Amino acid sequence: MTRTSWTRPTSRTRPAPSISTGRVAVSGYNDVPPRIAKRGWMAWLVLLMFVQFMTSQAGVISAAAFAFSSLLPIGPDPYSLLSIGTWVAILVAIAVVIHYFNRYTLVEGLSTFLVVAVTGFAILVVFLLQGTEWAWTLGDMAEGMRFQIAVGAFGVALSMFGLTGVGAGEVTAYTYWCVEKGYAAWTGPRDDSQAWVDRARGWIGVMKLDAWVSWVVYTLSTASFYILGAAVLHPQGLTPEGSEVMTTIASIFDSAVGRWGAVVFLIGAGTALFKTIIANVPSLGRQVGNTLAVFGAFDWEDRKVRDRWMRWIMIVLPILWGIFGTIVRSPLPLVILAGILNSIFLIGVAISTLYLSRTQTDPRVKDGVAFNAMVVISAIAITLVGVIGLYNTIADLLG
Repeated sequence: MTRTSWTRPTSRTRPAPSISTGRVAVSGYNDVPPRIAKRGWMAWLVLLMFVQFMTSQAGVISAAAFAFSSLLPIGPDPYSLLSIGTWVAILVAIAVVIHYFNRYTLVEGLSTFLVVAVTGFAILVVFLLQGTEWAWTLGDMAEGMRFQIAVGAFGVALSMFGLTGVGAGEVTAYTYWCVEKGYAAWTGPRDDSQAWVDRARGWIGVMKLDAWVSWVVYTLSTASFYILGAAVLHPQGLTPEGSEVMTTIASIFDSAVGRWGAVVFLIGAGTALFKTIIANVPSLGRQVGNTLAVFGAFDWEDRKVRDRWMRWIMIVLPILWGIFGTIVRSPLPLVILAGILNSIFLIGVAISTLYLSRTQTDPRVKDGVAFNAMVVISAIAITLVGVIGLYNTIADLLG
C-alpha cells in the first residue's frame, strides 16, 4: 500500500516525454543504449515480453470465463472444459467484434462505469461487514498497519508490488493513449513558440491530476479488498487458490450481504476481467505492433499502413489468448520465463524513463527539482524490487 501511494502518481506521469516529443514508448525504448544488432536493448526485451503478454492475458480471459461459467454453466459441470471453453469462445468473439468495428468509445464508457461500480460496491461491503460476525475494529486496522510481515509472506508481498499501483506494461501502454488521443495529441507537434510550451505544461498538469485521481481509486479499491480478505477469509482459514479462487472470494460478499452479494460479485468480477481484455487488446496490440515496426515489419509513421496492421493484430491477439488459456492448463516453464522477463522489464522501464526524460524531454516543460527527485527515488525503488523479484524467481527455479 505504501509503495502504491508513493509510486502511483510519479509512475503515471512518466509518459511526459511522449507529450514533449509526440513519440510512443517502444519507439523511445529503441533509443536507449546499449544497442544490440542495431536495436536498443529495451526493444529486444519488449519482443521477449510477447511471452508475458500471452500468459497473463490468457489467464485473465480464463478467469473471466470462470466467473461467468459459475453463474451460467454450459452443461452440468460449471468448471468443465466444455463450459469454460464455451465462455472463452463467447468472450473472444465479443472482443474481436468490438475492435474490428472500432467501438472503443464503448470500451471507455464501460470501463469508467465498472471502475466506479466495483470500487463503490467493495467500499460499501467493507462497512456492511460491521453488521455481521465478521465486523472489524480500528484496533484491527492499527495492527495491520504495523511495519511487519509474516514469516514466508515476503514473496507474496513482492508479487503485490506488480499487481497494485502501476506496472511497467501499463506505463508503456499509457504513452500510446497520450499520443493518439490524449494529452500529446492535444498539445500538438513541438515547436519554439511559447504557445506550445503553455499547452504542454497545461496538459502535463492535467496528466498529474489524472495520476492523483487514479491513485485515490487504486488505494481505496485495493485497501477495501485487503480489509475484506483479512476480515472474512483469514478467520475461516480460507485461501483463494486454483479453481476455487472465484467462489472463495465470492464468499466474502455472501457472508456480508447474502447470496445476492456473491452473484453481484461474480458478475462484476467477470465483467471487470473481461473489461481488462477489452482494454488490453488495443494497448498490448500497439506495443506488439510498435515493436514489430521497430524491427522493420512496417513503417509506424505511415498511419494507413499502421491502422491496417493494428486491425489484424487486434483480431489475432484475443483469439490466441483464448486458445492458450483454454488448452494450456499449467504452463509452468512459460510462467517462470514471464516472471523473469517481467522483473527485467520493470527495471528497464525505470532506467529508460530516466534516460529519455534527461535526453528527449524539452527543458522548457520539465518539472522542478522536487518532483524530479521523486521520480528518481521511485525509479530506484522499482529497480531494487525488480532485482529482488528476479533473484527470487531464479532462486525458486534452481530449487
